[in-house]
Amino acid sequence: MPGMLTRFSSDLTALDWAVLSGYFVLLAMSGLYFTRRARKHTKDTDDYFLAGRRMPVWAVGISIVATSMSAASFIGVPQQGYTSDLTYLTTNIGMVIAAFVVAFVFIPAFYRRRVRTIYELLDQRYGRGAMQATSGAYMLGRIMASGVRVFIGAIPASIMLFGADGLEPGNLCIAIGVLTVVGIVYTLAGGIASVIWTDVIQMAILLGACVLAIGLIAAKLPIGAGEAMELLRSPGDGQPSKLTLFQAASPGNPWWTLPFSLPAVIVGFTLMGIASYGTDQDLTQRMLTCKDEKSAARSVIGGILFGIPSVGLFLVVGLLLWLFYQNPQVWATHAIESPAIPEDSRRVFLSFIIDHMPAGVSGLMMAGLFAAGLSSLNSGINAMASTFINDFYRRIHPDKDERHYLRAGRWAVVGWGLVLGGFAVVCVFWQTRDGELQEGGTLLTFALSVMTFAYAGLIPVFLTALLTRRGSTESVIATLITGFVIVLAMQSIVWDPFVDIQSMRDAFLAERLINPDATRPFLLGVIDLAFVWKLAIASTVAMAVSLSFPGSDPQTERL
Repeated sequence: MPGMLTRFSSDLTALDWAVLSGYFVLLAMSGLYFTRRARKHTKDTDDYFLAGRRMPVWAVGISIVATSMSAASFIGVPQQGYTSDLTYLTTNIGMVIAAFVVAFVFIPAFYRRRVRTIYELLDQRYGRGAMQATSGAYMLGRIMASGVRVFIGAIPASIMLFGADGLEPGNLCIAIGVLTVVGIVYTLAGGIASVIWTDVIQMAILLGACVLAIGLIAAKLPIGAGEAMELLRSPGDGQPSKLTLFQAASPGNPWWTLPFSLPAVIVGFTLMGIASYGTDQDLTQRMLTCKDEKSAARSVIGGILFGIPSVGLFLVVGLLLWLFYQNPQVWATHAIESPAIPEDSRRVFLSFIIDHMPAGVSGLMMAGLFAAGLSSLNSGINAMASTFINDFYRRIHPDKDERHYLRAGRWAVVGWGLVLGGFAVVCVFWQTRDGELQEGGTLLTFALSVMTFAYAGLIPVFLTALLTRRGSTESVIATLITGFVIVLAMQSIVWDPFVDIQSMRDAFLAERLINPDATRPFLLGVIDLAFVWKLAIASTVAMAVSLSFPGSDPQTERL
């Protein structure tokens, strides 16, 4: 038995590697099954990219949750609970509102028009130019967003493989390569059907790992539930309760700088939800695999409702990690040496997995991390391949048979997989310096907010097409450009060459110590807006631009 617990360079035991091997065997077996199933059912691109519109509602709903919960969620949501409180959970208020808007406004139009991608709807409404402009905006944003998630998912995989050297750029690139190859092979196996069923398996592993982590962390704490709740309610030093659900404004943090304040979750995250579930092919493709619009509506509403307790579980992990690491008095009271606190809060869950979980369980947790990263990669590859084939390739080569488009679709899967892997490699060298991962948190922020550049234009484009008779190809292009430019104009990186933003912020903070009612400089106020408010402002301006164009055909009916 001692030989079984020999530590490898990554601090995983032989038993951990055995568990991981079992996970990969499960992947291989399910992949073989989906490949054989695909040979029977995949005859054209509708089968490959839409699963013949025969997927069950419950599986689609779970896949929607799995797609939205990436490796960034596996690491980032516990970090949110660890460093802050439960306020992230309230973002689901906006997401639930958005689910009903998508279910009753967007999905019926998609099914009436029998579109393969949601951007085909704009082709039918305004013409090819409008469709390809929106498709291009989506794909550009998705390359960055999914590529960043692949990079984040590769970090724990690299640490698992290479231990202390896991953050070396070369090792990270190898981990990205492994993740990319597995993702491409899986997506090739059976198209969107294999992606959805794999998501179901991955979600079971992900949530199983989370529940097990909660049990193990709680078991290691030398305190009972009552004392734990009291510590969470009263962290000390004047800190707010760790059980807070809504971010409260203060003179130092006005409501418009808080991404999880009540106005932000109602307005900002409703817009984020409409954009994610109604204008982003990555998620809407899953809904289009259902047999009819009622089934699709149930899948998106059910998926978002199922996501609420899923997010809650990961936040509980973060709260327990705070009790474990940030309360030395708990250990001192029981004459136990307190554990070493991880220097970087972004790695707090990963540190606990490697340093404090028993042999075998660490392997299961790493399998959960790999599952989260693979789910994001699979969904991104398939959605972009579907969009490219249906919105571009078919228009360039309109007279080919379905077998030709199916072969082209598989080549597109390979191509987009390599593009995502390539962008993830770019992130390695962009976010690292001298082999050390930068600590600024820029990467995680970028992963969460990068799609707002595309969403700010996509939201008004679709709302104009669905709810009015206005708009044209020209308005679509102008709206997409307006949304992108407005979001870009509110980023500090644009102003840094001209204005020292950090000095401006330091001067304001110093002035506020003397005068608590000091007014924040206008430019600083714009830059300090929470990203959901930047999306709201940019979408509103872009909507005004969209509505300013008359309809290209006054007789055109709304979709």
